[in-house]
Amino acid sequence: MDEDSRYEAVRSRDARFDGEFFFAVETTGIYCRPSCPAVTPKRRNVRFFATAAAAQGSGFRACRRCRPDAVPGSADWDVRADVVGRAVRMIGDGVVDREGVAGLATRLGYSARQVQRQLTAELGAGPVALARAQRAHTARVLVQTTDLPITEIAFASGFASVRQFNDTIRAVYAATPSELRATAPRGRGTRRGAGIPLRLAYRGPYQAGAVFDLLEREAVSGVEEVSGGRGRRTYRRTLRLPYGTGTVAVDERTGASKGGPAAHPGGWLDARLHLTDPRDLTTAVQRLRRLFDLDADPYAVDERLGSDERLASLVAARPGLRSPGTVDPAELAVRALVGRAAAERLVLRYGKALDAPCGSLTHLFPEPAVLAEAESGGTLGALAAALADGTVRLDPGADRDDAEAALLALPGMDPAVVALIRVRALGDPDVIPPGRDMPDSATDGWRPWRSYALQHLDTERELESV
Repeated sequence: MDEDSRYEAVRSRDARFDGEFFFAVETTGIYCRPSCPAVTPKRRNVRFFATAAAAQGSGFRACRRCRPDAVPGSADWDVRADVVGRAVRMIGDGVVDREGVAGLATRLGYSARQVQRQLTAELGAGPVALARAQRAHTARVLVQTTDLPITEIAFASGFASVRQFNDTIRAVYAATPSELRATAPRGRGTRRGAGIPLRLAYRGPYQAGAVFDLLEREAVSGVEEVSGGRGRRTYRRTLRLPYGTGTVAVDERTGASKGGPAAHPGGWLDARLHLTDPRDLTTAVQRLRRLFDLDADPYAVDERLGSDERLASLVAARPGLRSPGTVDPAELAVRALVGRAAAERLVLRYGKALDAPCGSLTHLFPEPAVLAEAESGGTLGALAAALADGTVRLDPGADRDDAEAALLALPGMDPAVVALIRVRALGDPDVIPPGRDMPDSATDGWRPWRSYALQHLDTERELESV
């Protein structure tokens, strides 16, 4: 989009572009999402930015009406396989907070200077600025939804000092942390131990029912559960995170469609996180967003696939159908290989028991190193060993082609399983598994959304089998 078309999106308050770009008003010093309900500023006073971090770096503070820091992320970062896309996904997963820019660069195979240059050239902000913007958003969530002490929130959000935390909050939100807490909606705050309430935003239509159907079919006892009736289900699972563990509950019903297949045109999923260490909040949220495919651009996907004769009726019946991912790529790889029943046996034998079970959630899925030692030999043992020693990398910054080649090099690895791992663990939107009987249009007409096309076909098949 050029700047004139961006301004038209702002004038029409078009929520389709929330998170795709941001605009700032020079006369007020505030930056917003395109759908901000405030009076549209004059064109000559508007500047556009690719990221919230770039707007913050230019001295603008976040709008209190539209909360631009809380919008869905740009779909580009889930789709793109280049170094910028991989870097943004890793920053979202908290790599810069945990390992610094040097650690990010090492994981990407570039120098820190190269990473800084490429991110700044394309996004208007380097890795430190992007991580800072993310820390500020995490801090706001903790300040306004929990009763954690402000000092504890500072370090839980990833800041190196309380002073740095205070300075950043003032710069981004034009308020002190205490003033920010005072603006929290009544009833949003929770007492210590009650978990962190979240709204996981998405753009456009969202077929929550299809996602929860898939999660219910795949749920591994002890690690996951889906409860409630269709349309009002809750998905719960355990989480292994960098600093500790956690459990999460995500509700289907908020924003779900009523009275037909058309889904709510934008909204959020309600979630509640229980973490043993609040420093894991940012990472946990990003992993949940990948699981539920919340940063996708359903408008682009549906426009492309809806023009195909084979898929047109399916897209019309289920606009906004998503391609779910995973919260744990290594776990997904093992489950894709062995299947649900065998995965449940692995959990019982080798899974780590939670210190405090939460209902039917009792275990974490076994780590690759544990499986490599316990199941040595065979394809499972080879996969677990490769995941444990880094021969196979499936983290958010992994190169998809390299990961696929490494997986296929393992003894006995089925290419169809590798394709599933590429879709679910690596978030590739354009995969057709080998052996699938596809129409000729699938070769080019469905690109770059062939993974989503398969979701439509598989969903249709599931409904026909009921």
